[in-house]
Amino acid sequence: MIHFLRLLLIIFLLWSTSLMAQKSWTLDECISYALENNLQLNDFEYTNLSNKEMYRQSVRNLLPVLNANSDYTINSGRAEDPNTGTFVVQDFFSNSYSLQSNIDLFRGFQKINSIKASKLLYSATKEEVLQQKYLLAFRVMQAFNNIQFFEGLVAIANEQVDVSKTNYKLVEKQIELGLMAGADLYEAQSLLLADELNLTQSENQLAAAKLTLIQEMNLENTSDIQIITDMGHKAEAQVLGIMESDSVYEKARDFLPLIKAQELRAQAAKKQVGVARGNLYPSLSLFAGIGTGYFETFQDSLGNTFPFRQQFRDNTSRFYGISLSVPISNGWSARSRVKQAKIERLRQENNLEVQEQVLFQTIQQLVQEYNSLLVETEQSRQNMEAQRLSFTIAQKRYEKGMINAIELFTAKNLFASAQNENLQVRLRSEINKSTLDFYRGLPVFNIN
Repeated sequence: MIHFLRLLLIIFLLWSTSLMAQKSWTLDECISYALENNLQLNDFEYTNLSNKEMYRQSVRNLLPVLNANSDYTINSGRAEDPNTGTFVVQDFFSNSYSLQSNIDLFRGFQKINSIKASKLLYSATKEEVLQQKYLLAFRVMQAFNNIQFFEGLVAIANEQVDVSKTNYKLVEKQIELGLMAGADLYEAQSLLLADELNLTQSENQLAAAKLTLIQEMNLENTSDIQIITDMGHKAEAQVLGIMESDSVYEKARDFLPLIKAQELRAQAAKKQVGVARGNLYPSLSLFAGIGTGYFETFQDSLGNTFPFRQQFRDNTSRFYGISLSVPISNGWSARSRVKQAKIERLRQENNLEVQEQVLFQTIQQLVQEYNSLLVETEQSRQNMEAQRLSFTIAQKRYEKGMINAIELFTAKNLFASAQNENLQVRLRSEINKSTLDFYRGLPVFNIN
């Protein structure tokens, strides 16, 4: 029975793996799967949870501190009698109980500023988690589009192989009819082998691109993946006119998690200056406590030790008071911490400016590329159509014996190169457009 269940489990796993491999994935499905299964993303989530707990603890630090203590002591030899306060040479034991509490009334607003700083840092890590999700989505999108590109190359290479096979068969018939020499067959065979090699190389590049996507998704138990593309529909809606860097930057500046996280860190650093400055002010706290104990030396006139219940009641004492601490000189350490906190605030503010500068430069490059691709896309399409026509004419001339195989091979390669270039430009345009849409605040990825 156990062997039968194991066999069923193995069959189920193999069946599940087969289904996973046969499934066709859209870009949104790839991104969603990657977000749920990426292990590196978990590390940022854990950091966020840690900062959340730090923020909660900073709030709890406003509560009073309450501690209970108890001890059991055995005295041997010369010791102070807690009953009389005199020293005796006697073995006896005692135990005590106490409950103490204190609460800060004023500490230079350190705890308030600490709460604000930890809340800002917690919010910053939430934005950083979102930023990492976006970065992962972009990596998946890049890998997804690489697969589209190499699938296009494989399709082009297959067309080239089909043409070379047709020409090879044509040369064979021409030789049988005595219209071509045997050397022409070797040329046709050489061209066919070159196209088959190109096809193999394109298929290998496609397999490598699929592996990259599988690894980004952390898709287990599979070495192949099928994707669903909609390049045709996206290409129709590609042209939106000339873009301006400033308008895109203003929108990106308002929502981009990376910028928001750095803003929050700069604000937190400012609050940390307030925390450090609080060490320069006097601190005021309120304390209170209650204690009691049992002592073996507490005896009546007959030498009998008073019972525990009675001693616990009679020995009870209470205390309360206010404590004031004024910093006078501590090796200038408090002022040094203030200076260090100010330097950290300047560093975080500078980092914010660096992030804003990098963002603006990135958008400048994207907008420039977008405006250039508007022209390149149409020119590459026209070039591809022209090379297609040129190749069609060359093919017909070759069939009539008006040109040799080398001239046909040149025309065929020019057409393949134009197809390759057009595919490359269209995919660059698609990625560029999606990236700019993201910076413009459009819902490119379904990420919360």
